[in-house]
Amino acid sequence: MSSNPSKDTIHPNFGNLPLSTSGPEECALTGSALLRSPYHNKGSAFTAKERKEFKLHGMLPPNVQSLQEQVNRAYEQYSSRSGDLAKNTFMTSMKEQNEVLYYRLIQDHLKEMFSIIYTPTEGDAIQNFSRLFRRPEGCFLNISDQERIENDLAQWGDPEDIDYIVILGIGDQGVGGILISVAKLVLTTLCAGIHPSRTLPVVLDCGTDNEELLNDKLYLGLRQRRVRGEKYDEFVEKFVQSAHKLYPRAYIHLSQVACFNDDVQGTGAVTLAAIMGGLHITKLNLTDMRLVIFGSGTAGTGIADQIRDAIATESGKSKEDSAQQIWCVDKPGLLLKSQGDNLTPAQVSFARNDEDWKGKDHADLLSVVKEVKPHVLIGTSTKPKAFTEEIVKEMAKHVDRPIIFPLSNPTRLHEADPKDINEWTKGKALISTGSPFPPVEYDGKKYEVAECNNSTCFPGIGLGAVLSRARLLSDKMLVAAVKSLASQSPALKDPNKGLLPDVVNVREISVHIAKAVIRQAVEEGLATETGIPDDDGELEEWVREQMWEPRYRSLVRVDMDKASKHAKGELGVGGVRREGM
Repeated sequence: MSSNPSKDTIHPNFGNLPLSTSGPEECALTGSALLRSPYHNKGSAFTAKERKEFKLHGMLPPNVQSLQEQVNRAYEQYSSRSGDLAKNTFMTSMKEQNEVLYYRLIQDHLKEMFSIIYTPTEGDAIQNFSRLFRRPEGCFLNISDQERIENDLAQWGDPEDIDYIVILGIGDQGVGGILISVAKLVLTTLCAGIHPSRTLPVVLDCGTDNEELLNDKLYLGLRQRRVRGEKYDEFVEKFVQSAHKLYPRAYIHLSQVACFNDDVQGTGAVTLAAIMGGLHITKLNLTDMRLVIFGSGTAGTGIADQIRDAIATESGKSKEDSAQQIWCVDKPGLLLKSQGDNLTPAQVSFARNDEDWKGKDHADLLSVVKEVKPHVLIGTSTKPKAFTEEIVKEMAKHVDRPIIFPLSNPTRLHEADPKDINEWTKGKALISTGSPFPPVEYDGKKYEVAECNNSTCFPGIGLGAVLSRARLLSDKMLVAAVKSLASQSPALKDPNKGLLPDVVNVREISVHIAKAVIRQAVEEGLATETGIPDDDGELEEWVREQMWEPRYRSLVRVDMDKASKHAKGELGVGGVRREGM
């Protein structure tokens, strides 16, 4: 239990931490400037004392409301929007006005709103970025102005001001890709309490080959063909070097360069956690498992990498030997070394020796399942109904509790419907999917289908890396995160429950993942933060105290010349930029 059950007062042990979230908060803004700061604005919830002290009388209706009353009104407004994209736009507008209300509204309606603020609706918002644009969110870097990278990044704060940087891409959406970085950061705050004013979304605009964007008169990005090759690599390298130089303590989350990639490592981690939950039920060790992955693109090989690395960490075997427990199948069938240049770099390490399959059929998934007799079957193929009744029943012949994960998204691309898998295996399959599904039933017994949602994993990993100020994210740190997530599986107590905890409990999940990541970082000598508690209870308290929450803190007025940048409203994408922007 926390020794500071109420965060209205300063935490007795950890209230002096830079990221402490207890007690009052300093603010140097007054009047309309305060109402324009999304991090400090409370709208109708400013108390009578605050209205007087911060010169807000006459700028707000007289009735003082609670945060809950604001949430109720905002939810009514949200519900009145006719379509998903309109709801997404409404939420963006709210975020630009009042961060606490924005996050609290989502937190109270997480399952309903998750698909609105993230995929798939955020994808529609990205496609329409230039048409819906009203206010910039994040740092826009373009390949034509590489000499300005460091200067443009420097405008967002001093070295200690930024904790988390995200730079991601989503297809060929040009400058609109900034919104996927924004959405990822929303999840880190929502799911793990990363302070929203200490994050930085970035887009690297390299042009686009998207004809629709190039022909759109309203398009806001570089109107040129996408740059690739050496110039692109140079652009990315300059960004990485500049980001590390300016914000050496920040955790960098990228899609193209090495730090952390939640679409690959995050999905791999949450899938591995679900597998571990299944193996607990089947009483099988990870090091004895046989796995077939159908679909050997980025997602499939990313999952394979994560599982191979975990096997190596657990067993002490080399990664090469650990890969022998994994069979990857793609369009030509089983990946074989003889396929040579047709293999992607990510596929090479999982290609099997041809001599081992001489005289054996390996051209399709059914043949491979018959030969390998896998304990686990994962689908990342985007091929609907690829897990046929014959394939599933063949797998169930050889293992008592087959672990089957049709992970392709969206739902229409799933390799099989959980209801069918449950029927075909007579209720014995352990199932996880890439999208939410209702419970399935066989012979009067209900089984909860887990969702492999990487949002239950990557925010907690990021929180642990931020709080420990880890120099890098090691394989062992990722495995520690996976084990923590797996240990929270409801299936450990009831085999008919889901293999993964529900996303509605994600903040609690993130606390324990962060603890595991921090402990492992300390053990490996990768943590650079000082004063990390050794005691488990104190460590948990230390983590919780530094997790931002969507609640209104009492404001204490400070003089502008003595105020921190946060108190002046200068930090974060909603802040006032310093001179030179």
